[in-house]
Order: sequence, then C-alpha cells, then structure tokens
Amino acid sequence: MVSRSRLVPLIVASPLFLQNLDTSVMATALPSIADSLQVPPLHLNLAITSYLLSLAVFIPISGWLADRFGAKRVFCLAIALFSLGSALCGVANSLPELVIFRILQGMGGAMMVPVGRLILLRAVPPSEIVSAMVWFTVPPVIGRMVGPLVGGAIVSMASWRWIFLINIPFGVVAVLLAMVFVEDTHEAATPVPFDTQGFLLLAFGLSALLGALEIAGKALAPGWVSWLATGLGSLALWRYYVHSRRQAHPIIDLSILRFQTYRANVMGGTPLRIAIGASPFLLPLMLQLGFGLSPLTSGALTVATAIGALGTRAVMKRAIHGFGFRQLILGATVLTSVSYMSYGLFNPTTSHLLMFCVMILGGLVNSLGMIALTTLGFSDVPKPHMSHATTLSAMAQQLSLSLGVVLGASLVSAASWWHGGDMVHLHAEDFSPAFFVIGLMTLLSLLSFWRLDPKEGAGLR
Repeated sequence: MVSRSRLVPLIVASPLFLQNLDTSVMATALPSIADSLQVPPLHLNLAITSYLLSLAVFIPISGWLADRFGAKRVFCLAIALFSLGSALCGVANSLPELVIFRILQGMGGAMMVPVGRLILLRAVPPSEIVSAMVWFTVPPVIGRMVGPLVGGAIVSMASWRWIFLINIPFGVVAVLLAMVFVEDTHEAATPVPFDTQGFLLLAFGLSALLGALEIAGKALAPGWVSWLATGLGSLALWRYYVHSRRQAHPIIDLSILRFQTYRANVMGGTPLRIAIGASPFLLPLMLQLGFGLSPLTSGALTVATAIGALGTRAVMKRAIHGFGFRQLILGATVLTSVSYMSYGLFNPTTSHLLMFCVMILGGLVNSLGMIALTTLGFSDVPKPHMSHATTLSAMAQQLSLSLGVVLGASLVSAASWWHGGDMVHLHAEDFSPAFFVIGLMTLLSLLSFWRLDPKEGAGLR
C-alpha cells in the first residue's frame, strides 16, 4: 500500500501537473497559435502573462476560502474552474478571447495550487516533509516532461486547440482522486471577515505593475503611461502594506516574513523564479523561430529539462544530508545561473545531443535548489499561519513567473531591434542576450541565501 506521505503529495500536486502540462504544451505551440490567430509570436506572451497575472491576483483569496469553506471543497471546485477555462480556450478565435479565457483558467489555478500545498503541509508530519515535498514535485515534473512532446505532436498532427481540450479529462480524474483519498482540513472555527480593501489594493497593484511592463516591452503606449502605471501599482502595494499592519485579519499577513527561512524562500528566491519563468517561454521560440526546428523536434529537446528535474527524486535526500540546506541552495543557484547562460551559447549548428544533455543538467540543478528552498522555507512557519504562508508564497511565485515571461519577451524584442530586425521575424542571435541576462540575474538570489544559518533545517534532514 502506498504510504500517506506519498499518496497525498501526488494527489494534491495533480493541479501542478495540469498547470505545467498546459504551460509547456502552449509554449511549444506558440508559433502555430500565432499563425492561426494572425498575431506576432511575441504578442502571444499576453496569453501567458494574463494567466500568470490572474493567478497572482486571485491567489490571495485562496487561503481565506480554504479556512472558510474547507480546503478539500475549494480544491475540487478550483480544478473544475480550471478545466472549464481550458475548454473555452480551446474554442477561442482571437487573441483577446484567448486572453480572457486564460484569465478564467488562472482564477481556478489561483486556488487549486496553494490550497493543495496547504492540504499537504497540514496532513504530513515534519519528519516526513522532505520525502513528501520530493513526491509533490513528481506530477508537475511529469507534466513538464510530456508537455513539449504532446504539444509538438498535437501541432504537427492536429489543431492547436487540442492543447487546451486535453486538460479536461485530466481535471476530471484529479477531482475524483481528491474526493476519494484526501481528507478535508479543518475550517476556521469563527470565520474571519473577508478583507475586501486589502484584496482590491493587491489586485490593482499587481495588475498595474505587470501592465506597465507589458506596455513598455511592446511600446503599446507613450512612455509616460508605463511610468504612471508603475507608480500607481507601487503606491497600491505600499498602501496594502500599511493597511495589513492595521488590519486585524488582513487577506495576507505580511508579518510571517519575520521568519528568516520563509523570507529567503519568498523574497530571496524571486530573481531565481523570474529566470524560471523566462526560460520555458524562450527555449521553444528559439528552437523553432531561431533555429528553424519543427514543433515536435523542439518539444523532444526541451523535455530534457523535465527529465533532469525528475532525476531530483533519486538524489535529493543524499544531497541534503551531504551538503545541508544552505550549501545545497547556494551551489544549485550558481549552477542554475551557469546553465541558463549556456543556453545562450546554443546556435543552429549545435549538436542536438549536446543541447539535450546541457538542458538535463540545467533541469536537475534547478529542481534541487527549488525543492530545498521550498522545504526549508516552510519549516519555521507555525501551523496557524500556514494558510497565509502558502498563499503569499504562491502569489510571489506566480508574480515572479509573470515577470519572467514579460522580461524574456522584452529582451528578445530589444535584441531584435538592436540587430535591425522588426521584432516579428526573429533570428537565432536575438535570443542569446536574453539567456545571458536571466542567467546573471539568478545570482542576485545569493545575496539572501548567503545569510542563512548553515544549521537551518537540521531537524528536517
């Protein structure tokens, strides 16, 4: 019989499987979707960032909903909403329609991922948390692994619309498994009032900041519009910070950032997660538009990063016992930086086998660092604050991924302009600077990770 420390993580991580399958399949199909909808390929990053932005905006309500109505119930309803959004994306006939339906998808994803992690952290004892977190990564890694291949096969043999429609049966299975095997966590004894003002401040602030980046990256409006949106967004987030300190029950309690390991996970890990968001967006575009490879060949190559991440399960425990959390996180971050910069050295004549092997190593070191960082990050958070911790962590993660996609598209656009291109017909040399920049940016996370105590997480090893 499968132990609870394995079964629960696998089930509650099923939404991450759906998300990663959806994202990796779509990344492979971007050129085909752009051709079908008659829009420039880089403009399709709107379909990715709208989804990620929807996640960041609606994630704050997930913790309150789980405490108010029960985590299991919210978890199942969220998967159903995600599946409905997927079905609608499959029938979209224009970029605006696709963006709207992706926002609906994001509303479901915003609740199912942090609530799933909340169920896991409440159900598994501390002594089994490392093992549980490793198993928690298996479904999303499988999603990333099969996604590029599935996306390439679908685009090559059928309509791109099936990349969304295939989410529906997976969603049904995920709901059935959760209903049968997952026990509901406790609801709040006395439901706290919903922090409407806090939610609106967060939603406006995050939307304005990412909107400003989109406007600046595509020159969709005069420069002052972007600067105005940036200022208003920053002001709204500052107002939320002030509001949360005065509110008895803020939608996200920022006081949990006082725990150093949690702060390192959320704030210190931001540069690293921005790079993680940019890479899956850039790789398929570079291989297909820059190198002229087919969607299927591109998918077969990029699956290497997921294979490397899946290999983490075999070495994770030994790596933690051998190096400790701090050294492992520091080393993995440096190696992740090197791997991203190495992608920028790829060119149309580079051996496919060499690219595949480099991406396997990149996926392995990236996954090692992120699992260690996430596990350590929640280790000091008290149980009563866990819903706030999972919500804030998920919001920061999705915001970082959104920034990564926007940054990646902006860097490629800038390089294309510098090389005299039109930002529509992209070439191999337009992608290299982007990978070097995001590789260097990951090193900024070391400033936070270096401050961790070498003894941190000793009780989890």
